[in-house]
Amino acid sequence: MDSRAASSGSGDARSPTSDLNMALHECMAALDLFLNNKFSDALASLQAKTKDSMYHALTYATILEMQAMMTFDPQDILNAGNTMKEAQATCQKFRKKSTVADSINNLVHRQSLEHFTEEEIHAEICYAECLLQRAALTFLQDENMVSFIKGGIKVRNSYQTYRELDSLIQSPHYVKGENHLHFEGGVKLGVGAFNLTLSMFPARILRLLEFVGFSGNKEHGLLQLQEGASSYSFRSVLCTMLLLCYHTFMTFVLGTGKGNVEEAERLLKPYLARYPKGAIFLFFAGRIETLKGNIDAAVNRYEECCEAQQYWKQFHHMCYWELMWCFTYKRQWKMAFFYADLLSKENTWSKATYIYMKAAYLSMFGPDDCSPFGDSEVELFRIVPSLKLKIAGKSLPTEKFAIRKARRYLSSNPIPLPVPALEMMYIWNGYAVIGKCPNLTEGMLETLIEAEEALARSSATELLADDRCVIKLLKGLCLKHLGKILEAEDHFNYIYLNEKKIKYDHYLIPNALLELAILYLDQDRREEAIKLLERAKQNYKNYSMETRTHFRIQAALHQAKSAPENGMHSGASAVS
Repeated sequence: MDSRAASSGSGDARSPTSDLNMALHECMAALDLFLNNKFSDALASLQAKTKDSMYHALTYATILEMQAMMTFDPQDILNAGNTMKEAQATCQKFRKKSTVADSINNLVHRQSLEHFTEEEIHAEICYAECLLQRAALTFLQDENMVSFIKGGIKVRNSYQTYRELDSLIQSPHYVKGENHLHFEGGVKLGVGAFNLTLSMFPARILRLLEFVGFSGNKEHGLLQLQEGASSYSFRSVLCTMLLLCYHTFMTFVLGTGKGNVEEAERLLKPYLARYPKGAIFLFFAGRIETLKGNIDAAVNRYEECCEAQQYWKQFHHMCYWELMWCFTYKRQWKMAFFYADLLSKENTWSKATYIYMKAAYLSMFGPDDCSPFGDSEVELFRIVPSLKLKIAGKSLPTEKFAIRKARRYLSSNPIPLPVPALEMMYIWNGYAVIGKCPNLTEGMLETLIEAEEALARSSATELLADDRCVIKLLKGLCLKHLGKILEAEDHFNYIYLNEKKIKYDHYLIPNALLELAILYLDQDRREEAIKLLERAKQNYKNYSMETRTHFRIQAALHQAKSAPENGMHSGASAVS
C-alpha cells in the first residue's frame, strides 16, 4: 500500500479515507459512551451504520461481546455471536476479493503493495477481529475447547491474517496510511491475543492446534498487548481490558495465581481517573483489591460498581459472584449465602451451580444459625442434578462438578459433604487469593481442622477416603501459604499415597501432584516439580474439571521451564 493508495480521492468530499476517519471518530465516541455506562446511547449511535461501515459493525458487535463476556448470560452470548457474524459479513464487503493470507504475503515478496488501499487493509484487520472474537465466544461456551478446535478453519484464517498483517507492518515497502495507528493497534491486539491465549493451552490441545500451524509465545503476546494498550488508538482499551482479564482472572482460574497485580493496577489507573464511575473499571478495581487481599476494600468497590449503573442489570451479577467469594474468604457464610441466593433467582448462567453454592453455605452454618427462607440443605443439593443446562450443546464444567458432588444426597440416608463451599473455592483457585492474607488463611485452616475432627468422630463410610483427601488438599494449601512447607508437603503426599482408596473424587490426585509441584517451584526445586507435573498430565484422565487442571499444569510447566520473572512492566494505558 503506497501513499497514492492511502490518499486516493483526496479531492473527493467522501473519499474512502475520509469515510474511514469519520467512522473511527464516531466509533471511538461510542466506546466513550459505553465506558461511561451509557450503554444504550453507545449502541444507538452505531446501529444505523452497521450494514454500511465495517467499524460501526465491529464496534457494535464488540460492545455486545464485552457484555456477554462480563455476564456469561447464554442469551447475551447468542446475541453477540449472531451480531459478530453479521459484522463479519459487513467487513467482507470492503475486502479485496482474494484473502490476505493468499495475497498480501505474495505481494510483499513481489513488492506490489499498492494493490491494497488503506480501506482494504482496515477491512482485513476488522474481518480478522470478527473471527477472533467469535473464537473467544466459543471458548466462553466450551472450556473443553471442542468447539474451538472444530471451528479450526475460521480460527486459522484469523491467526494467519494477523501474522501476514504483522509482516506487512515490518516490510520496508509498507507506507503508513493516515489511520495507521488504529491499524497497527488492531494488529497488536490480534497478535497479542493469539500468542497469549495459545501459550496457555494445555499441551494436548496445543498439539492439535500446532498441527495446523498454530503456536503461541506468552512473553511476545504480553508485549504486543502492552504496546497496543500504551498507544492511543481505537483498540487501546481492548488491549487494556484483555490484559486486565489476563492478570486478574485468567492467571487465577486457568493458571497458578501468578498474575501481575501491580501491572493490572498500572493499566487501570488512567481509566479509573477518566471514568471514575465506569462500571467495568470499578469491577476490575474490586478484583484487584481482592487479589491484594484487601477484601473489605473489594466489597466496597463491587457495591460501588452496582450503584454506578442500573441499565445493565446482568453486570450486577458479576459483582454478586465476586461478593459471594469475598464473604467466603471472610467465612461470613450468611452473606455468601445471600449472594448465591440472589444469583440463583436473577441470573441464568448456571442455576445448578448457584443452588449448589446455597446448599454448600447452609452446610457451613453453625447449630444455632437459622436457615434463611427456611431452605433445607439436603433438599437444595437434591434438586441440583435436575437443573443441568447446556450452552451450545455443552455442559459447563463447574456445573458438571456441582452435579457430581450433589448426587450423594439423592439417597434416603445421604453422607454429607465435609466442606463443599471450601472445595468449590479451590476449583476457582481461591486459596491463591487468601494466601496473601495470613489472618484469612489461618481462619480457613481453623475451619478445615474442625471439619477434619468432625469427620474423625463420625462413623466410617465408603466415602471416608474421598472426604479425608478433600480436606487434606485444602489444608495443604493453607499450610503452604502460612509457610509450613513440610506439613503442606505431607498433606499433598497423603492424597497421592491413598490414591487407590479414593472412590469418586479422582480429580484430587492430579491436583495434589500439581499443588506439590507448585510448592516445589516456589522453592526452586524445578526438576522435581517438572516430574510431578508430567505425571499429573500423563497418568490421569476422565476426572472432574480435567481441562481446567490441564490449563493449570501448562501454566506451572511454563513457569518451571522459563527464567524467573524479570519484573518488566509496560507504561500506563493510553487514555486521552
